[in-house]
Formats: sequence, structure tokens, C-alpha cells
Amino acid sequence: MDTIHISEDEAARDFAGLMARVRAGAEILIENAGSPPVVVRVAENPRGRLLSESIAIAEARTKERGYAAVMDPDFAADIEERVRNRKPRDTSAWD
Repeated sequence: MDTIHISEDEAARDFAGLMARVRAGAEILIENAGSPPVVVRVAENPRGRLLSESIAIAEARTKERGYAAVMDPDFAADIEERVRNRKPRDTSAWD
């Protein structure tokens, strides 16, 4: 794995290029004088799967088996409650 040392300014100027290098297998050390470097690399063990992937798997299995999967009623109630009570994400700190 290649290790590339760059400054914060360089990383900010070409973030898309930096991400392309990371996806290609490089490890990037972003350095800023007086601060510890930040390491950017592909996660070793990505966790879980996207909800859209789970839905696609369920739909494919429904076609294969000829019947749809049924969600546990208690779990379904918990999900419905969370959806009903969710609040908009506060992105004000991102500005």
C-alpha cells in the first residue's frame, strides 16, 4: 500500500482526487504543522449493508420462493414508531 503525505491545503484543493487515490488503495497522511497527522484509508471491514441492498435481497428471495418475507410484528411496530417520531437532522453545525 502506498503512503502519500500531503498538507491540509492540498487535501482541500483536490478532495475528489484524494478520494480516488484512497479507493485505488493508497493511504493518505494529511499533515498540519503542530497537529498529529490524519490518516485516510479504505475501511478494512465495512460494516453492514445498505437498506436498499437488504430490500433488493428480500425482493429477489420473494421471487425465488414464491412468497414474501414477513417482518416480526414487534420489530415492525418499533420501526414504525421510530419513523413516526423522527426529527429532521440538524445540519447547522456543518455550515
